[in-house]
Amino acid sequence: MGAYLVVHGFLNEGREESELRELAQDWGADYHSAEMEEGTEVVVVRRTAPDEPIRWWVHIGLFLAAFASAMIAGVFLTGVDPLSTRFVDVGGNWFPVPTGINFGELMIGFPFAAGFLGILLAHELGHYFAAVKHRVLVSPPYFLPFPPYFSLVGTLGAFIRLKAPIVRRSVLFDIGVAGPIASFVLSIPVLMAGLARSQIIPTSGAETYPYLIRFLGEPVRIGSSLLVTGLAGLTVPDFETGMTLVLDPLALAGWLGLFVTALNLLPLGQLDGGHILYAIDDRVQMWFSRLFVAVMIPLGFWWWGWWLWGAIAVLVSRGRLAHPPVLLDGVPLGRGRRLLGWLAVVAFVLTFAPAPLRL
Repeated sequence: MGAYLVVHGFLNEGREESELRELAQDWGADYHSAEMEEGTEVVVVRRTAPDEPIRWWVHIGLFLAAFASAMIAGVFLTGVDPLSTRFVDVGGNWFPVPTGINFGELMIGFPFAAGFLGILLAHELGHYFAAVKHRVLVSPPYFLPFPPYFSLVGTLGAFIRLKAPIVRRSVLFDIGVAGPIASFVLSIPVLMAGLARSQIIPTSGAETYPYLIRFLGEPVRIGSSLLVTGLAGLTVPDFETGMTLVLDPLALAGWLGLFVTALNLLPLGQLDGGHILYAIDDRVQMWFSRLFVAVMIPLGFWWWGWWLWGAIAVLVSRGRLAHPPVLLDGVPLGRGRRLLGWLAVVAFVLTFAPAPLRL
């Protein structure tokens, strides 16, 4: 945010607001104001450096690389190796080395890649277009490809960069909530389409991890959430408690979409859930963040990934659980946005999986 100059204060008595607004406009700055008990609070934001050109080739290249990696992971999920992999011993450790590529087999992974990367793209574009609507400078999505040998999905996700300060809670709320809404809505039909293609194994005692995938033949147990359990019962009526459902890769894409939505809705620091709850009430955000950190500690004994994700979230937030304030901090959300925010909390409860997976 160093490329911006921010002037923040209260309008002097006897000074016309229209005059100050015109001065800001002549200065090339954005003018914001709000009526508070202390008087008219004013924020003037001026960009002090020219906009950086968007390097579309970087964003498109990263997306294509992530898509290709996710396609390979999708093929691995069917038990096929399109890369004719050999394992080489290096210092006592075995490392995978691809020796070729079968493009016909590679296309097997297209449904998984299209489903999962489509959900991630929808999530980030939700943030992006909300920022553009409010004239907040923002980058297009950056996708993070990752070698599918070391990842079940072939990517570490995606993110956007906000390059301007946020003035109002309403703007922060709209940007924060738009991504989870997009990924939540798109994940449901993707999951249901994949569940319809999945197969039941008549086992018993699989209540905690009722779903199964096979990554290059190795079994990986998958946990559930309230929403996934409900959709599975609706889509696969013969699937009963205790049985195991072998997920089609497309079903895994939908499951991952809901899981990523839940992760982003955690009430921590700079995550979407932190943005939403802070916009509703900063005290509510702080209370929820402390509560969830306390819950994540015992949950980590169930799945150690909660400790890792919590550490990453705190690191991204520079060690703070509290959300940094917006500039016009005293302007509350309207009733409609507050209702939508609490619906996002409900969506988090429905999509949260306490025990996501077991290798």
